[in-house]
Amino acid sequence: MKSIKVEKKEGIAILTVDRAESMNALSSQVIAQMHAALQELDADAYVHAVILTGAGEKAFVAGADIAELESMYIHDVANYIGSGQSLLFKLEQMKKPVIAAINGFALGGGCELAMACDIRICSENARFGLPEVTLGIFPGFGGTQRLPGIVGKSHAMRMILTGDTVDAQTAEKIGLTDLVTTREGLMPEAEKLAKRIRANAPLAVEYAKKAVNYGAVSSREGYGYEMRLFCECFATGDKEEGMSAFLEKRRPCFQGK
Repeated sequence: MKSIKVEKKEGIAILTVDRAESMNALSSQVIAQMHAALQELDADAYVHAVILTGAGEKAFVAGADIAELESMYIHDVANYIGSGQSLLFKLEQMKKPVIAAINGFALGGGCELAMACDIRICSENARFGLPEVTLGIFPGFGGTQRLPGIVGKSHAMRMILTGDTVDAQTAEKIGLTDLVTTREGLMPEAEKLAKRIRANAPLAVEYAKKAVNYGAVSSREGYGYEMRLFCECFATGDKEEGMSAFLEKRRPCFQGK
């Protein structure tokens, strides 16, 4: 798996999205590789907890691969969004707890990926955001469904509708991350937390995770509705303008069409 690295030690798996040259953007290939890796880790009796992080010092996952997304047709984007939602459902449904160690930008799909993890900790340079509206689209990997449950409706609306990012301290204040630490201390903190989980009864941990998610996760109908609206949004002229402007590094001029 060229874009994914998996390391196992002391009953803990560290899964790293390894596309530092593109700030670990979620291409279709990365999504497929991550799903396969999670399937294997969930079935591995040696693994008691998973730490998810990004390669390099700049980004956890900076979002979708916009160059790939911009070139897609409607039927392609429906498959892409479906695979992204499926990956995030897998994170939630895994028997093993997943800790997001957020080492930089967690934007768009990267923020959604972090939200699907069971526990989130971050370095002090981390920034969180859902900037999709600045590209003429909106969050499609479940962000409209998960974020309100994590930070509350008002904070979620502000982040989603403005596209603004928040720093690590603000993210901790609103509940988007559980702990802020130094860059150097991030992985040691994540491993310490994973080891504390590993020391507990595996079945008790598995069942506790299931019980929490049973009551906390929104209905699947909401995710399907998000996908349908995303595809409608993807067919607009504003989407073409937003993504072209992003790739050309200029300000977009939206027309509401």
